[in-house]
Amino acid sequence: MALISPLLVVLLTATIELGLGFYQAMQAQEAAEAGAMYAAINGTGSLTAIETAVTSANGATGLTASPAPVLFCGCPTAAGVISQASCTTPLCASNAAPGHYVTVSATITLTNLISSSYLNLSIPKTFVGTSVIRTQ
Repeated sequence: MALISPLLVVLLTATIELGLGFYQAMQAQEAAEAGAMYAAINGTGSLTAIETAVTSANGATGLTASPAPVLFCGCPTAAGVISQASCTTPLCASNAAPGHYVTVSATITLTNLISSSYLNLSIPKTFVGTSVIRTQ
């Protein structure tokens, strides 16, 4: 038991650190989705209000709305949304006018229980969640 206990403690600590990392990544994604949902319901008139919705989404400490929300026009395709310079022309491939979209991002910095240098884990230090939604 004396020989195996240190190994078990290291494995348990590494598992907890990885679990916290995944949890904080999910918090960032959840906050970005909350900001996008706020924009869909309330409109994109106030980017500051969208940022506030992101930072107050789940009560996570260290959560920021960065990069700031971005408004753009684009056409939906199978590969994603293709950004357009104008909201009226050129028309999309389906001859429809481009839609109005907002990209909302949330960033959270990893809070370690133990310094990663002890465990040699290559866990990212920041996690970014991003959500794109059509508002019109």
